Amino acid sequence: MNSMYKEFTMNRSNFIFVGEAGSGKSEIAINFAKYLVDLKEKPVHFFDMDMTKPLFRSRDVQSEIENMGIVFHHQEQFFDAPTLIGGVNRLLKDENCYVVMDVGGNDIGARALGGFAPKVNQENTVVYYVLNAYRPWSANVNHIDGTLSSILKISHIQLDRVRMISNPNNGISTTVQEVLEGNSKMTEMIGPLMAIEFTCVNDTLYDAVKERIDGPLLPIHLYLTYPWNQ
Repeated sequence: MNSMYKEFTMNRSNFIFVGEAGSGKSEIAINFAKYLVDLKEKPVHFFDMDMTKPLFRSRDVQSEIENMGIVFHHQEQFFDAPTLIGGVNRLLKDENCYVVMDVGGNDIGARALGGFAPKVNQENTVVYYVLNAYRPWSANVNHIDGTLSSILKISHIQLDRVRMISNPNNGISTTVQEVLEGNSKMTEMIGPLMAIEFTCVNDTLYDAVKERIDGPLLPIHLYLTYPWNQ
């Protein structure tokens, strides 16, 4: 597993996760940050910049994230008012640390990211766009293109900074068959246009699908669980 992350981190120090609400980007960002910590190469800073929803936010498990050895950053909000988190510019240009950013996928999140566009559009930064075959905005190529184009236009992020992630997740009850079918659908839609950098799967299903999915596979532990959805 560490060898996969060694490949992803080569010449990169900043990893930005974007995607519409419900795509699973916060879970993926948390897991990705944990694997970076496990590399034991340099400090990992995590920015929760999701200002689009009151639930399933990284800050809801801040203590757990900090216990992993990750430096957590976020700014308290008043309802859904946009906030500015300090330290982003400084750490994005610091090659002696890793930065992971969890960014809301709508216009508010895109505008927040746009303020850091000069730093994001650098060779040491990658923007991961999370695709979930079981969410309506990833239902077809037109939906994906429309959403991504809007985010890029508002944020001023260059397309060559963007990499695609497949997250065929249909909730905590996701089955092996749903993972395989969802990933196959996304690969058929996106594959001819852009490569999928890696696929995500619940860690409880990892062993059952690891030989049945081509390309890197990232096991995801679910941290953002709530009593009413368990």
